[in-house]
Amino acid sequence: VQLQAYGGGLVQAGGSLRLSCAASGLTFSSYPMGWFRQAPGKERTFVANIHSNGRNTYSAGSLKGRFAISRDNAKNTVYLQMNSLKPEDTAVYYCAALNMGTSWEYRFFSKPERYDYWGQGTLVTVSS
Repeated sequence: VQLQAYGGGLVQAGGSLRLSCAASGLTFSSYPMGWFRQAPGKERTFVANIHSNGRNTYSAGSLKGRFAISRDNAKNTVYLQMNSLKPEDTAVYYCAALNMGTSWEYRFFSKPERYDYWGQGTLVTVSS
């Protein structure tokens, strides 16, 4: 299984980026997918998750309205659209595949340990 995250980079505050995560080696359409981020010296935190059906999504409370997750099962790709970026959004962003047996509930999909597969991360740097 491979999850390849890309699309990160340097952006000014107020700008936008779209991250992509291409999956291979798994039945992508069967997996809920998530994004996490890890800032320097901090723990990995939940950003968003999308159900395998592509219709149900959840973004962390502080990010709602700015970040949106989506997926294209035909392309085996999950996306994270990030708008109105702030310097505090600077982090390495990781995509991950949730264990298929996990109930799609926030108390589960917000926990990194519930995920079976992880991408390598892509760095987003937001300058002030």
